[in-house]
Amino acid sequence: MKVIQMTPKQGYAKPDNYAAFYGLLKQMPGANKEEIVLQFTNGRTDSLREMSLHEYNEAIRAMEKLTRTEETEAMRILKRKRSDVLHQMQLLGVDTADWKRVDAYCLDKRIAGKRFARLDYEELERLLAKLRAIRRKQKEED
Repeated sequence: MKVIQMTPKQGYAKPDNYAAFYGLLKQMPGANKEEIVLQFTNGRTDSLREMSLHEYNEAIRAMEKLTRTEETEAMRILKRKRSDVLHQMQLLGVDTADWKRVDAYCLDKRIAGKRFARLDYEELERLLAKLRAIRRKQKEED
């Protein structure tokens, strides 16, 4: 039996690059590129290059939907806590537009002992309590 190689017609719409696909794939632990491609090409191919633009876009939309829902609630809570901490720092006179100053303030062992970006939720909670206590003491002195 002779196998015939089919090549797409000239002008067949294909994605310019596959960075979006691989970026999303990296956010999906345990996901397999070939399985995703097979799913969105209805088993026609497991090659990303052989996907049509329509199939590729459908895969990207589905992958974005999956990755977006996984991070939403936990990330929203963490972002809110970071925002609260930065607001308190601002009220204390720390220039929060300058990350070097924010990190320098947080690196002080009496404050947090590590960079701002490395603080987890519990550490942010403790830092927020410290910052509020510092502000209260400053108000009492004034």
